[in-house]
Amino acid sequence: RKTDFANLMQDLQRKIGFKVSSRGWAYIMEQAGYINKDQFDKIATAINDCRKEGFLPVDFVAEEASRAFSGIEEPSTRSLESIMSWMLRDVLDGAKYFTPDWWNGEEYYIQMVVEKIDLVTLFSPVCNKYKIPIANAKGWSSISQRAEYARRFREAEDQGLKCVLLYCGDHDPDGLRISETLRSNIQDVKDVYWMDGESGYDPEDLIIDRFGLNYDLIIKNKFTWIDNLITSTGKDLADKRHRNHDMPYVKNYLRDIGPRKCEANVIVTLPEVARSLVEQAITKYLGHDATKRFDKKREKIDKKYDKLLVQFNLKDNI
Repeated sequence: RKTDFANLMQDLQRKIGFKVSSRGWAYIMEQAGYINKDQFDKIATAINDCRKEGFLPVDFVAEEASRAFSGIEEPSTRSLESIMSWMLRDVLDGAKYFTPDWWNGEEYYIQMVVEKIDLVTLFSPVCNKYKIPIANAKGWSSISQRAEYARRFREAEDQGLKCVLLYCGDHDPDGLRISETLRSNIQDVKDVYWMDGESGYDPEDLIIDRFGLNYDLIIKNKFTWIDNLITSTGKDLADKRHRNHDMPYVKNYLRDIGPRKCEANVIVTLPEVARSLVEQAITKYLGHDATKRFDKKREKIDKKYDKLLVQFNLKDNI
């Protein structure tokens, strides 16, 4: 029954504590023993039916941020007096609105792209801790997305920083191929220019580090293999009739791994393993004391702001 299914899904959601996509839920249910891998598509359909029919909240699953509306304004429910009172009190804690240059004095500047929206949800707490931008590349990332993170890399290199792009994606022929061709994909947009006059970025010195989903991690944690190489077009790379079947990247994969794949969503079934994986990838470059360095930058701002409050006679008068 849909009611029982919806109750089960909500119980699982409370246990893991964050949203995942419909595909991610299929992996979680498979790992928990409720379904087998042949039922993944049925689970996604069942979840979406429950959302549409009111058995599950419509915002139960993680959706792509790119689909969200912008420009929405809602009437204030607070009085002008309460807003003024809040703003005056907030002046005392105004330092929180000032963001220091976290990367000043660092050796490396890091950004991260991942294959699935579930990984953004899962990795974001760790990335936020280390001040690292993260985005879902959704396969072969768009020109705009590549140009955007490439611009930040160029600005970082201009400051003398070594740039690192961390990548986590599917373990299948195209997923592995994406990580191998990231440099050339960024190279493709090196000649772009921006409306403010800024130029593009040459990734010749960029460090590209694929930290997952890798074969050893899959085997160690007994993650689920899917017994086909069906791509987003609905065609199977393992089929000899597929136009890419005889390409080296496919033939080598079939020789080494066989006609099976492991999607990056699977890692949501072991969130602690996933977060440990991403933390190791980051501290490989920043070291284990990076957060202490960031905390010191924040403390300097807080102290300077306190002095300004005293200087303007605000500290004891609000």
